[in-house]
Amino acid sequence: MGASGMELQDKTSGRFRRRAVKVAEAQSRIMKSVERWLVQHARVERVPLHRSGGRYAAGRLHATCDWPPFARSGVDGFAVRAADTIGASPDRPVVLPITRAIAAGDAPPALAPGTAMRIMTGAMVPEQADAVVMLEQTVDAEAGTAVRGSFDSPISGQSANGQATAYVRIKQPAVADQHVAPRGEELQMNELLIERGQLIRPGHVALLGTFGYTEVQVYARPRVAIFATGSELLPVGQPLRPGQIRDSNSAMLAAMVEQSGGEATLYGSLPDELLAVRQALEEAWEVADMIVTTGGVSVGDYDVMAELMRSVSRQNVERPANPAKAWSPAEDDGSELLFDRVSMRPGSPTSAARIGGKLLFALSGNPGACFVGFELFVRPALLALQGEAQPLPKVVRAELVSSFDKGSPHDRYVRSRLYEHEGRVYVEPLGFAKSSMLASIPASDGLALIPSGSAGAAAGELVDVLLVP
Repeated sequence: MGASGMELQDKTSGRFRRRAVKVAEAQSRIMKSVERWLVQHARVERVPLHRSGGRYAAGRLHATCDWPPFARSGVDGFAVRAADTIGASPDRPVVLPITRAIAAGDAPPALAPGTAMRIMTGAMVPEQADAVVMLEQTVDAEAGTAVRGSFDSPISGQSANGQATAYVRIKQPAVADQHVAPRGEELQMNELLIERGQLIRPGHVALLGTFGYTEVQVYARPRVAIFATGSELLPVGQPLRPGQIRDSNSAMLAAMVEQSGGEATLYGSLPDELLAVRQALEEAWEVADMIVTTGGVSVGDYDVMAELMRSVSRQNVERPANPAKAWSPAEDDGSELLFDRVSMRPGSPTSAARIGGKLLFALSGNPGACFVGFELFVRPALLALQGEAQPLPKVVRAELVSSFDKGSPHDRYVRSRLYEHEGRVYVEPLGFAKSSMLASIPASDGLALIPSGSAGAAAGELVDVLLVP
């Protein structure tokens, strides 16, 4: 055999030396890489409170005061001293003069013994008052109306301004603390409101506004560059040509990136030429935090991403002409192939590498496999880059509606529909679940995990289902 024959044999056999790792192991390697990135390069920014929803907090936030900050009334009624209402009954009500009315936002003076103040829900309970009597436990006030801010010092049945004093008749004795929310009942000063890495929900926004936060420090949205490889690909706006298809994966990936909190930039399709791919990735790497490609990861003669990943595994990533380009590994980060084959169906050729500290994901060009690869690996990485403490897909147990008889040496992630009936959760594998088929992707709300083996899974079995957002 000539030298050229030996070279061809080595190149071809090298394609098949890719050792498959389990999905959990692949995810673990990704998370470790993200942890290193967060320690060294995490980007944070401050955003206005009203724009913080859906972002991840970059630090712990605490209550700036007790809440409520003062004792407040839980009902419309009358603020009293409970001791002044002893013995009250419908037949012999206790009669107290009303010294003033308290609206929400007022800061009333202390309550004098033997008097009452009209008070509205949420208003500040005056000092020396220890109970609020709700309106239903009183008889209509007599001889006048308490005016907000009036009746500060009633004397001989008259207020300080000469108006007739109003009275309230209380039909039932009050109990200390009734209908009064004490200061700090809900939250104490310095109590934790939101943890670092926690998703900020609308309720958090309201809570933070309550404590005066006008801005919130959040993790910056990861910038993701998206490429498709394959000379057969056309932009989605182009008419079809013989032997060519439109690049639908890039738009799908962009939508999934945005759904995961990232900022996607579409860089278009690349030819099946290693040099052209290298140059394009180098340019994107200067501004991107992550690169995701689709296509070119199998073992065909034109699968350029597989060849690029092999160069990483050989630690042979060439330095570009400009040494500042981020594609070249930094001295402290280096380059590392995380995996170039995963024990799963679809998408076993899915690959990932760390280059200059940043992640490069090479997903399958088959739409279904691309979708699954993103859910298993890219979305968790994006969430982890934003500080999410539990970035891996959420899992539920569900009863398989129909048998999945075909065996496989790899775990299978089957696009499925979840539903509940009579208190039980069911999962229904969707038709057209081949990796190259598109029709079942929009209907999928879960990925049913069918374990590897010769038997598949029978109807009625309980299986894990990874939830799809």
